[in-house]
Amino acid sequence: MITQNDASTTYDPLNLSLNPVLKSAYLISQNSQDVQIPLDGIYQASSKIYNLMKIKKYSTSNWKKHDLHPKTADEKAIDWIFLVDLLNFSFWSDLDKDTDISENQKFNITFKNQQYTGYWSLCAAINRSIEEGIPITTPSFYASETSLSDQVIHHIFRSSSPNSQIPLLKERIECIREAGKVLTTKFDGSFINCVKASNKSCVNLLKIIVDNFPCFRDEIIFLGKKVYLYKRAQILIADIWACFEGKGYGEFKDIDEITMFADYRVPQALHHLGAIKYSDNLIKTLERHELLEYGSRLEVEIRGCSIWAVELLKREIKRIAEQENGQDMIPVLNAIVLDFFIWDFAKEHINELGVEFHRTRSIYY
Repeated sequence: MITQNDASTTYDPLNLSLNPVLKSAYLISQNSQDVQIPLDGIYQASSKIYNLMKIKKYSTSNWKKHDLHPKTADEKAIDWIFLVDLLNFSFWSDLDKDTDISENQKFNITFKNQQYTGYWSLCAAINRSIEEGIPITTPSFYASETSLSDQVIHHIFRSSSPNSQIPLLKERIECIREAGKVLTTKFDGSFINCVKASNKSCVNLLKIIVDNFPCFRDEIIFLGKKVYLYKRAQILIADIWACFEGKGYGEFKDIDEITMFADYRVPQALHHLGAIKYSDNLIKTLERHELLEYGSRLEVEIRGCSIWAVELLKREIKRIAEQENGQDMIPVLNAIVLDFFIWDFAKEHINELGVEFHRTRSIYY
C-alpha cells in the first residue's frame, strides 16, 4: 500500500526521476488548491483499473489493434506517428456544450464508411490523404508551401460535416511548416534521425524534441517557477515505443521515465475513478463550460495533479500485482500503458464520467 509519505511533502521525487515533467507534477500537486489527490481514491481506482486491465489483457500490443494505427513497425510508421502527434491537440468542439448537437454536426471524418471524431478524425484524415496519393507524412513534402499549399491542407482536413472545421487549423498549418523545416534542415528529412540520436534513451529524445521543435514546448510558469508538462512530446515517444513494442526503433532503456500525457480526457476519467478530486468551485466552473486559459492556475492544477495521480496509481497497481502474483496478467505496467488504458476507458464511458472535461484551446494538447 502507498504510504502517506508517497504523496506528502516529505516525499521528494527529484532524486528518482530524470524527467522534468514528473518533478513539475509533484510540485504542482503539493501546491494545488482546487484539485486534490485522495489516497483512498488512489487505492480504489488502482484496484478497479488492475482488475479491468487483467480482464482485457491490456499491453502495448493494444496500440496496433486500433483500426487507424499503422500495423507495420517501420520507418514509414515513424513518419506517420510524428505527423499525427505533431497535430495531436484540441479536438473538442465548441458545440460540445450543446447537448442537442449530434456527432455528425461536429468536425468529423468519414473514412472507409466509418465516421470518426476527436483524435481518430486526425488519424482518419491522414490515412485518407495517403490513399488519395498525397505524401502527407513526408517531411520534405510538408515543409514546402509549394508542394503542400494551404489549399491542399484544407482539402486534407475537410470535414464530412460541411459546416464544421477542425479546430485551430491555422495553428496546425504553422506546426506543419515549422516541423517540416526543422526536419529537413537539421535531421536529414526524417524524425527517425532524432530517434537514432537519442541513443535508446527517451529522456534524451524528449530533450531533442523540445529543444528543436518549439511547438512541442509545453512549458508554463506556476507559482513563479517554470513547470514542464510536455504532453505531445511524451506521447510521440510513447507511440513509437508502443508501435514497435519496445523493440528496434522503439527500444528505450529508460521508457519508465515517461509520465502520463496531461490532456482533457484523462483527467476527466481520473475524476470519475476517484483518483483526483475537484473543488466545488472548479466543478461549477466546468459545468458553466468556461474556457480555462492555457497556463492558468486551474488548468495547470488539473494537468499536474493528473500526472502525479497516475504515478501513484502505477505504484499501487504494481504492488497489487506483486502481491497477487499477477505480473504475467499485465506484462508491462508503466505510466504510458496506464494513460492509454484510462484514455480508452474514457472514450468507452464518455457518457458516464459525470464531471465535465476542462476546456482549453491550445496547441499543446
